Amino acid sequence: MKRRLAPVTVAAALALGALGAAWSQPATVPASAPAPLVLGVVPQFPAIELQRRWGPVQTWLESECQVRIRLDIASSIPAFEERFLQGHHDLAYLNPYHAVMAKRAQGYEPLVRDGKEMLTGVLVVRADSAVRRLQDLQGATLAFPAPNAFGASLYMRALLEREHGLRFTASYVKTHANAYRHVLRGDAAAAGGIQATLDAEGPEVRDQLRVLYETPPAAPHPLAAHPRVRPEVRRCITERMTRAGQTEAVRDWLAGIQMPQPVVAQYERDYRPLEKLSLESYVVRTAP
Repeated sequence: MKRRLAPVTVAAALALGALGAAWSQPATVPASAPAPLVLGVVPQFPAIELQRRWGPVQTWLESECQVRIRLDIASSIPAFEERFLQGHHDLAYLNPYHAVMAKRAQGYEPLVRDGKEMLTGVLVVRADSAVRRLQDLQGATLAFPAPNAFGASLYMRALLEREHGLRFTASYVKTHANAYRHVLRGDAAAAGGIQATLDAEGPEVRDQLRVLYETPPAAPHPLAAHPRVRPEVRRCITERMTRAGQTEAVRDWLAGIQMPQPVVAQYERDYRPLEKLSLESYVVRTAP
């Protein structure tokens, strides 16, 4: 014999309905609460990969510094550039020459950078390619993430033309991952990247590529802050990220954002020297 459920009273039904409505609505933030800090990240990787890498760091910094942070991932490097140039980001993880552009445009100050390895641009070809020297690429199509990706494109293109007299057709394909895959598919003879993103690829990609040329090293990507970010917040982020004795989980999170050993960044020491490279003629402003 089937058991009948007891009828729900009107009062109980109303209570359940209210509870369900509360669960279905997003938590409200008091009107007096400060707006979240917008953290922009240069899209070297696909959006889902950036979210995976930066999500834990975002949550950790929110807890450590008692702030709210909103991760902002642009669809392309040019779109990212437009956002920081207009001051859209409170915090920005950006490439070394972006740090110069951001300083000039909005006064962004670098807070931290990796202290373990300098940034090195790499030009890669297929492992089985007949290309053995740069001159073998004369007149070829080369893939780059974006015009102003520093080691992978901006500095690389300047060196190839100025120092080696190379003439080539540049194809801009949005991300480092795309550039590497253009070479594997035969859509480009070579591709610009950086050692860190090449190392991040799986063996099915990395083992099929060969580094043909490297740029001189430069200070790596910093996390920078817009001048409107409160000094105490900037200090907290810097102190927490550079603190010795981090837990294993935090070390893994920081390694995931290419800062395995964060150190204090200084514009004068780390990025002002890039102003002397005279790369302005190679900077390309494109529609986002």
